[in-house]
Amino acid sequence: MQREEKQLDMLLEAVLNRLNDLKHSIGVMIHRLETEYETINWPTFLDNFALISSHLTGLMKILSTEIGTPLRNLTVLPLMLTPERDEALLQLTEGRVPIFSHDLAPDYLRTKPDPGAESRQAAHEAKANNLTVEASMKQVAQYNKVISHVWDIISKAKEDWENESSTRPGIQQTSSMADTQALVAAVGLGNGLTNPGGNAGGAGVMIPPAIRQGSPMSAVSPSGGAPMGKMPSGIKTNIKSANQVHPYR
Repeated sequence: MQREEKQLDMLLEAVLNRLNDLKHSIGVMIHRLETEYETINWPTFLDNFALISSHLTGLMKILSTEIGTPLRNLTVLPLMLTPERDEALLQLTEGRVPIFSHDLAPDYLRTKPDPGAESRQAAHEAKANNLTVEASMKQVAQYNKVISHVWDIISKAKEDWENESSTRPGIQQTSSMADTQALVAAVGLGNGLTNPGGNAGGAGVMIPPAIRQGSPMSAVSPSGGAPMGKMPSGIKTNIKSANQVHPYR
């Protein structure tokens, strides 16, 4: 007898652990649905549902194996039914069951579906069994037609969304690579620079129209101007020898 009682205690402990895990998963899912209903996505919802399903599978596995045999041989009977509020029961069930009356006891201790639901299920099964092959094929064809129509609507909506995303304007460009290269060539190599004064004393630097108007780098490329590494011919310098006598001395 002690061995059976010990085995029953171990079984009840394992079932309670599984039930607590299941209750926690359901609570987390309800909390997310109430607080994150605007941001929760379908994969997250499926992950939570899969976790609940795994806890249910584990619970059913415990009850279906040999270790769950003692529970199948026991009968649960209500010891006291009362329509009044039971504080001990309310605390034991974490505020879910305030009373244990004659109306609620059948629902809490039920091991079969509700009689109304069971009768409706039996009526649907009888209707399905009496259905002819021709009628069933016709219903299948109608069902496939509806599914195809829904799929076409979803595909068209997805295509419109992709087209809208592809035609959506991107970030506006605020720079020009051709202008940047022309400025670098002008500063580093002197390409496109002119000296209207004709001598060093009246030197003036002018930015060519190619840079101002945003024309490509080819307008000031070395092939059309001065050779690479040399000063352009447009800039005139007046180099005098150190031994030459200054005319105004």
